[in-house]
Amino acid sequence: MGNRRVVIDPITRIEGHLRIEVEVDENNVVQKAYSSSTLWRGIELILKGRDPRDAGLMAQRICGVCTYSHYKAGVEAVENALGVEAPYNAKLVRSLLNASLYMHDHVVHFYHLHGLDWVDIVSALSADPEKASKLAFKYSDLPIATGTDELTAVQQRVKSFVDKGQLGPFANAYWGNGTYKFSPEQNLIALSHYLKALEVQRIAAQMFAIFGAKQPHPQSLVVGGVTCVRDILSPTRLSQWREKYKIVKDFIDRAYHADIVMAAEAYGTEESVLGGVGVKNFMAGDGFMLNRTEHLFQSGIIKGGDLSQVFDIDDMKIEEDVTHAWYKGTKPLQPYDGVTDPDYTGFVDGDTVNGEAKVIDENAKYTWVKAPRYDSEAMEVGPLSCLLVNYARGNEKVQAEVGGFLKRTGLPVGALFTTLGRTAARMLQTKLISDNAITIFNSLVENIKTDDSTYTKFEIDPSKEYTGRFIGEVPRGTLSHWVRIKNGLIENYQAVVPTTWNAGPMDANGTIGPYEASLVGLKLEDPTKPLEVLRVIHSFDPCMSCSVHVMDMKGVELSEFKVNPMSSGASC
Repeated sequence: MGNRRVVIDPITRIEGHLRIEVEVDENNVVQKAYSSSTLWRGIELILKGRDPRDAGLMAQRICGVCTYSHYKAGVEAVENALGVEAPYNAKLVRSLLNASLYMHDHVVHFYHLHGLDWVDIVSALSADPEKASKLAFKYSDLPIATGTDELTAVQQRVKSFVDKGQLGPFANAYWGNGTYKFSPEQNLIALSHYLKALEVQRIAAQMFAIFGAKQPHPQSLVVGGVTCVRDILSPTRLSQWREKYKIVKDFIDRAYHADIVMAAEAYGTEESVLGGVGVKNFMAGDGFMLNRTEHLFQSGIIKGGDLSQVFDIDDMKIEEDVTHAWYKGTKPLQPYDGVTDPDYTGFVDGDTVNGEAKVIDENAKYTWVKAPRYDSEAMEVGPLSCLLVNYARGNEKVQAEVGGFLKRTGLPVGALFTTLGRTAARMLQTKLISDNAITIFNSLVENIKTDDSTYTKFEIDPSKEYTGRFIGEVPRGTLSHWVRIKNGLIENYQAVVPTTWNAGPMDANGTIGPYEASLVGLKLEDPTKPLEVLRVIHSFDPCMSCSVHVMDMKGVELSEFKVNPMSSGASC
């Protein structure tokens, strides 16, 4: 019996349009995997010929969720090209906005995008609320939203949906799958936190908007500094940020951290989450200025999973290959010289577990995502990469947080190199950022006592040519923007986003990227209900618009998910 093909299109509960195909053998073990993004927008081309000062505002339209990440990257790429250094206050405000973004983004990702891969909602309906309430104290000294009355109310609320035949965001999922490992009481605890997180994410968005003007699509950054002068000089606005920060941080400490500890206990022996890291090369960028001399995270590269050595990033070793991407090109290009010239070739007829359908031709082009490579090697980026690089660099804050989690859960360091580890790393990164965001805030408050500067003047000489880039850490991993300026206008612009690194296709050398590699060897309980695939892919937090159904290529609905439209849970 030959391999059978499973098509999931689109992958839901993500940002954007993503298709995954896997080939499974007679034992339902994935032998090959293909990742295809099926929507092209071409923002890089739109930026050509524009005023460089508008780069950030336009680049943030790359994504409706990752707006600040691209906004900041576009502004700072142009600053790098022009040799402009923003004032210290401006740098702190940008760092504070970044912290606010992460605290919002990662909470939404786990609870509203990824959580249902771990939490069986139907099972929660059979839980004993009193027993669940007592169990919550095992994972937190002061659990949130887990009183017996609160859990009973949550259970009744969801049960009323079931009785009406309207499950809303919980409809038509793979409930009952054998790889769900939470007990009914654990499922009820996590379900309560899912609903509580809907309230918390709203407060997190408000926290961001205090200095960002709005969320999404903030307006307060410009080349040379920031424009939120009245806000950072207002004791009222500063106090509002701090109070909202306390609420969000409290949820991270008492719910998010506790639920991942609970997941580590329940899923510690579940084979489907103990693999999922097929590429053992990791890249991370700098992130989070805490004060004049310290950043929370440092950049670097780990090769082959070897934590004994971390390499510095060499910009010029970054290239993008388009052999299997829907673009014209014959060789890998460094982003300064990158070309975005579409060449769509479509799909071919084939057989799947759900019958005949259009499928990927793996020998041709099959995605709108390019294949970034560092020194010809695929790299995983994201919270896991960030923590591994900083753990290996001897970052004391990271080592303490990671070490404490491993001790609490009894997991070895090797457990980080798994789907479970990737999910835990996002929480640990959130915890580190929320713990240290107050340091950024205090640095700003202290500095504005004697310095109110927020902008550095500059000029663009049309007779000169400029090149510059931003490379740094954003919620989904290492982001870089690359710009060439000529005659006072943008001549070329390229963005290499985290999901490009992770979701990219096979390159000219036959090397596959992290998404595809993470699925090879994964065993599926039921290929027609591939929960295991969703769990692995969601652990990367793909950034590609939230879709609402999974269909086969004949248009037959296989599964449907609804995501709160106010959730803005992620960033490329």
